[in-house]
Amino acid sequence: MDPASLYILRYPERVLRERAREVPSVTEEVRAVAKRMIELMFEAEGIGLAAPQVGLSWRMFVAHVPPTEDRSVESDPPTATVEPVVYINPVLSDPRGELIAYEEGCLSLPEVVGEVLRPEHITITATDLKGERFTRSAAGLLARCWQHEFDHLEGVLIIDRMTQMSRLKNRAAVRRLEKSARL
Repeated sequence: MDPASLYILRYPERVLRERAREVPSVTEEVRAVAKRMIELMFEAEGIGLAAPQVGLSWRMFVAHVPPTEDRSVESDPPTATVEPVVYINPVLSDPRGELIAYEEGCLSLPEVVGEVLRPEHITITATDLKGERFTRSAAGLLARCWQHEFDHLEGVLIIDRMTQMSRLKNRAAVRRLEKSARL
């Protein structure tokens, strides 16, 4: 497989609805795919991208929530990252805080944006590109990003998690995506 040939798939591609498989080991291929995913994420002006979104049923995603006035790598827990981070075989734990409604979009669902309720704080344990496990906690947009990308690894999309009102508002856009896939 040539990582350069990867591109962002759109709903309703089947792989977006499948539970992804564990990545057995961190190889040069995995590193090359991660690098390409980061490129694609930046090209699309996203903050995260999961392997199923590029057609690979792998439990891996990349994320970069840049610091701003409202987001910091120094806060405890952090709400931003200094640079893009690769998360291989991630596990989420310790959801804390109230469920916060926030408008989310998805690179695989262009023109679909809606409110999703998620816990404010989350902890992630994953493997990095060196093959080492790490554990981090996050809040705010970074925590939301991890949860959104993790959902992709489970075959869950934002249209499954949106509030009822947001689902109704996005019904026509979702139908357009489904219709264009049949053409």
